Amino acid sequence: MKILSSPTKEREKTSLVNLSEITEVELLILKRMREFTIGEHRSLFHGNGFDFVGLRDWAPGDRFSSIDWPQSSLTNFSPLIVREFEQPSTANVMVVADGSLSTRCGVDGVPIAAAIARAIATIGMSAVFFQDMFGLMMFETDFEHLSAIRPRIGKNQVIHCLDAYQYHTGLQDVKASDSISRSIAGFMRKTSLIPVISDFLFEQADDVLRELAHLNSSHDVFLILIDAAFAFEVPKVSAGWVEAFDVETGRSRVMSRGTLRHMAQRVRDWQDGVERSAKSAGIDVLRLSLDQIQSVIAITEFVMERRLRKST
Repeated sequence: MKILSSPTKEREKTSLVNLSEITEVELLILKRMREFTIGEHRSLFHGNGFDFVGLRDWAPGDRFSSIDWPQSSLTNFSPLIVREFEQPSTANVMVVADGSLSTRCGVDGVPIAAAIARAIATIGMSAVFFQDMFGLMMFETDFEHLSAIRPRIGKNQVIHCLDAYQYHTGLQDVKASDSISRSIAGFMRKTSLIPVISDFLFEQADDVLRELAHLNSSHDVFLILIDAAFAFEVPKVSAGWVEAFDVETGRSRVMSRGTLRHMAQRVRDWQDGVERSAKSAGIDVLRLSLDQIQSVIAITEFVMERRLRKST
């Protein structure tokens, strides 16, 4: 059970990741990608161009050059209609990210969600490099509610997904099924690369991992486990007893000073167990710290290796 302090209104208004940080991520990705793709590597892209997929309503993040003006005139330009294309060699990337309220908490103004947002940005910009379609799915505590943005191509789509994650806007509800794996799979139009980003600090983590293992049989699922122990490294207190408040359930709990002091280690032990369980279920795990540069490099290399492996 998470027992982090409640986020302040000021923190909620602060962007988890801004445009300058996205640009830094993009430049670092381009550098790392070129280092690995220079030389005798075969081309990442194949085929004669892009295939026409169909028409759909315009959505934030779409390029104006993709608007089909003759079709839009039939709807009186409300909504605008865009032409959707897909390159045969591209993959489908759908990030499943933890949007629960407790991820917006942390210490020293750094919430857990900031690390999740940077991971989304890194995977998204990697998808832009490969010209892959990129989408976002968000879940709340224990995957009780799912909402999503369908995958599309381009940097604007990545920014749109980041805004959706930060401000919970522009998302559509995902139709619930009888299991988590079926709910996620039902939203997919084709086999996808599915990074699941979370700290996994919820009670039903083992049940969720079993569901993700089922999903992994038809899609390529892996975990990005955010090391959240830093959020429990609280300052020493003089009081013998401390009241902690759970921002998700609204429940409070009184604990001793000693118990509070050992919370960070308990979080590490819990996440160690999640990592072991995931690997036992055949799911790869990438564990990330708060180090921004190292996290971007680790995600980029991990995703790139997985992407190149599928193109061979």
